[in-house]
Amino acid sequence: MSLKSLYIAEKPSVAQEFGKALHENLVRRDGYLESENSVVTWCVGHLVTMSYPDKYDEKYKRWSFDTLPFLPKQFQYEVIPGVKKQFNIVKGLLNRKDVGTIFVCTDSGREGEYIYRLVAQMAGIREDTKPQKRVWIDSQTEEEIQRGIREAKDLAAYDNLSDAAYLRAKEDYLMGINFSRALSLRYAYAVSDYLGKKYQAISVGRVMTCVLGMVVRREREIRAFQKTPFYRVMSQLELQLPADGQADGGQGSHQGFPFEGEWRVWEESRYYQSPKLYKENGFRERKDAEALIDALNGRLLADTQPGNQTGTAGQAGVPGMQPGAAAMQSGQAGGAAGTQRLPGSSFDKTAVVVKIERKQEKKNPPLLYNLAELQNDCSRRFKISPDQTLQIAQELYEKKLVTYPRTDARVLSTAIAKQIDRNLKGLCRYQPAGQYAQNILQGDAWKKIGKTRYTNDKQITDHYAIIPTGQGLEQLQRISELSRKVYDCIVRRFLSIFYPAAVYRKIHLITEVDRERFHSSFRILEQPGYLEVAGMPGKQSAKGRTNTPDAGELQDGSRANGNPKDTGAEETDITDAAFLEQLTKLKKGDRIPLAGYRIREGETSPPKRYTSGSMILAMENAGQLIEDEELRAQIKGSGIGTSATRAEILKKLVAIKYLALNKKTQVITPTQMGEMVYDVVDASIRPLLNPELTASWEKGLTYVSEGSITTDEYMQKLEAFVARHTQNVQGLRNQSALKQAFDRAAPYYKKGMKMKR
Repeated sequence: MSLKSLYIAEKPSVAQEFGKALHENLVRRDGYLESENSVVTWCVGHLVTMSYPDKYDEKYKRWSFDTLPFLPKQFQYEVIPGVKKQFNIVKGLLNRKDVGTIFVCTDSGREGEYIYRLVAQMAGIREDTKPQKRVWIDSQTEEEIQRGIREAKDLAAYDNLSDAAYLRAKEDYLMGINFSRALSLRYAYAVSDYLGKKYQAISVGRVMTCVLGMVVRREREIRAFQKTPFYRVMSQLELQLPADGQADGGQGSHQGFPFEGEWRVWEESRYYQSPKLYKENGFRERKDAEALIDALNGRLLADTQPGNQTGTAGQAGVPGMQPGAAAMQSGQAGGAAGTQRLPGSSFDKTAVVVKIERKQEKKNPPLLYNLAELQNDCSRRFKISPDQTLQIAQELYEKKLVTYPRTDARVLSTAIAKQIDRNLKGLCRYQPAGQYAQNILQGDAWKKIGKTRYTNDKQITDHYAIIPTGQGLEQLQRISELSRKVYDCIVRRFLSIFYPAAVYRKIHLITEVDRERFHSSFRILEQPGYLEVAGMPGKQSAKGRTNTPDAGELQDGSRANGNPKDTGAEETDITDAAFLEQLTKLKKGDRIPLAGYRIREGETSPPKRYTSGSMILAMENAGQLIEDEELRAQIKGSGIGTSATRAEILKKLVAIKYLALNKKTQVITPTQMGEMVYDVVDASIRPLLNPELTASWEKGLTYVSEGSITTDEYMQKLEAFVARHTQNVQGLRNQSALKQAFDRAAPYYKKGMKMKR
């Protein structure tokens, strides 16, 4: 009797793709496909789960400190009732006498490994029972599936990964069971009574409680933040160009190009090291900004008064001068109307160019998408949750459009880099960006991609970055518009890495009026490079210039955490050729017409609330919200949770009403219940709120999967941690102190009091 090969996928749809790749006459059976040589079946996600404590002993049904800590020597598992039929089908196939080699085709990652190992364990399949091979693939294209089957390794090669998967589940189980029971026994009635609700158990976990802590701490930072107003003085300057485009230096009509200069203190300024300053570019009080404007205008007035022989620069700002005479209201448009002078006075309204700096700056294409980056981008662009992004990415993967989405890597492997032209050739048929793919193939950048920062085997654990396969394009008509937009993001990020850097020319102009200096910064995009495919930033203004956000302000209109940027002045993107020509001609000593001054009022800002996307990034970086793309690329080590679990953790916290998610903005805030649970944990098991500690547990699992530490070493530390903190909670009597903490937070959740989200 010839033995058949059995292929076990994680989902029915994936099993279908494996069946197609085999090119055999497969017949559909109840729960599997079969041909003369092969059988293809599937799980439906998890078929087996860990048993609750009461399955070990009836005494555990009743929650009591007498039965804590719960640390079983042998863990028990059971088939999930809702999928028992499919489990029995898979179990029967695994044990069929005509089945020889078993090919494990569950998702190529820790969780996929765990799904199969539990099934094999419950079905009685051991390493010495039948040969078991692990199929490890990066996409569901036919070529990749066939390669995965052809190069399948013995399942034993993944035993360390399996050990890490079992440990992750045991860790979450032991912390969840013991800490949730202990905290519920000690505090649940107090929390429920305070809220006026029926009894509700307190739910905590290794990762979810840490995430809750990050959100609550941020909310409290925002509440405690004290705004500091500051006032900046802006000069109103104007480059001029003759109407006919020729510099005549005479009386012809002129086209003006207005721009601003921001005052900053320097060594010869009248305000050097003054306590009135807020940083280097503003004042703590408006009256001092007004006094500076009066001083500047006062000098000019004094110089032009009849009979005044002593009106020197040094007299500006003398004691007793009335402040505010020339100050413009905050936000008032610039121009001559904003400069007040004595009736009939006249003066040379110019600022002198004292320094002009020109330099070139290159901006490289960003690294490729991993799941966290994709989730953050989709949250920002499309206002969708990380969970929804993962669902879309999984759909694109199953339709062969992109590679495996649950990845932490942002680079290519050397192997895929050598054959990347396959992906590019396929994308030539993708109408929105096909021309870019064709341009790439006509050059040789794609041949060298393996020697760039976009290829690095050392930065890959399970899978390389999410990239388009170049296949399955016919499926684009069968998916939603939102899914197509996500696919387009992945395509353009991928194509970008084959384009050169964007090249900017930066011009920093310093002008001077009466020893006071004003700074203006400009940026000109000389070579779009990868921006040609990724998309140009900003919107063009009427004058062909694009202002970057105000100091301390981010692209989404929110302000930067804490204080504004020290540089203060706006950086202006220039696209107007005439303005650029005039700006380029400037040299030291030139005079620029000065229309007046205005005061720009600002204030420091509290930290930003997390969005669902920025939270995913913060989790990836162990609690640090690192928004700079280049800096994030340098961060090493494990984060909080994994790419496969982070979205689910956020979703659970919202589902149990510990966090609130604004679906329109994707901003995350705590609920009153969530904030109270934070206070409970902070007063009892504080390490659960520590992002670095939580990340260290994840790092430990990585060490297990790498074989650096044993499962016994890990379990000893885990059990000691659980036992110590569970027993500590039993001895606590701090409910009265907790009530004070509850009282402090309660006013922010009064009925009718809307929190700004």
